[in-house]
Amino acid sequence: MATTERRPILLDFEKPLAELEARIHQIRELAEENDVDVSDQIRQLEARALQLRQEIFSSLSPAQRLQVARHPRRPSTLDYIQAISDEWMELHGDRGGTDDPALVGGIARFAGRPVVILGHQKGRDTKDNVARNFGQAAPGGYRKAMRLMEHADRFGMPILTFINTPGAWAGLDAERFGQGEAIAYNLREMFRLDVPIICTVIGEGGSGGALGIGVGDRLLMFEHSVYYVASPEACASILWRDASKAPQAAEALKITAWDLKSLGILDQLLPEPIGGAHSSPLEAAATLKQALLQHLEDLSQMTNQQRRELRYQKFRNIGVFLEATA
Repeated sequence: MATTERRPILLDFEKPLAELEARIHQIRELAEENDVDVSDQIRQLEARALQLRQEIFSSLSPAQRLQVARHPRRPSTLDYIQAISDEWMELHGDRGGTDDPALVGGIARFAGRPVVILGHQKGRDTKDNVARNFGQAAPGGYRKAMRLMEHADRFGMPILTFINTPGAWAGLDAERFGQGEAIAYNLREMFRLDVPIICTVIGEGGSGGALGIGVGDRLLMFEHSVYYVASPEACASILWRDASKAPQAAEALKITAWDLKSLGILDQLLPEPIGGAHSSPLEAAATLKQALLQHLEDLSQMTNQQRRELRYQKFRNIGVFLEATA
């Protein structure tokens, strides 16, 4: 079967790098056509391209990190499941008549150990995104997730959740079928589960849609992922009635993994390959697997009561601050 190479999807801040790489490609082709040795020059340009890539991705603004988090080719929940698990069986349905494709889950064997994995699933293209509702789960999705988590708790299987959603579905039908209740129920019930729960933000963590599967013993985030109470575009529209001020809102909201780490909300920041997780998905998956194994090992040494207390105190401490007096 003939295959065609996918064209890269460039973000605005990547254009200088793309121009340099195009120049390297052009020089290489001209040298081959004219049988000229320019290997030294090529090596210098490639070293400069690597340096430029490192400079760009080490100094991204919050708004630019948001662009990386939303990259269409960023690895999805199903991508990571296939990469890190030995076996995988997806389970469907909330036992109430629906099966939400925006939130997937099932049983996997992870490093020889049975676990339940679930997470938001975005699409790869417009058609797939429409089918997956752009990763925005409906009430049935959160009820399916809770069904799977209760199954995990019943059989002593750790729970791994992957968060990647702009937010829960906000349509009329979502409200009609109890979106708020479904998320609130998950928030309450996840605190009582006995098994280890590790939550990882693999892309975009949007508001209650993320929290619906985000109550855990440990919270991990990839370097270029974001986690927010409201999207920068929505925040800018509310505060300034001007969505174009989203970059300013992104700065103020403290949405990046670095921000959450400094605020004490994040337990581990996972480094990404230079260029983002989409530039080397297998490398990103290896980083994720190693971190999950370590945290799972640590949590498995605790008793059920210790884990529940840890989980409770973790969330009680969020938002606690000291106000300096003049």
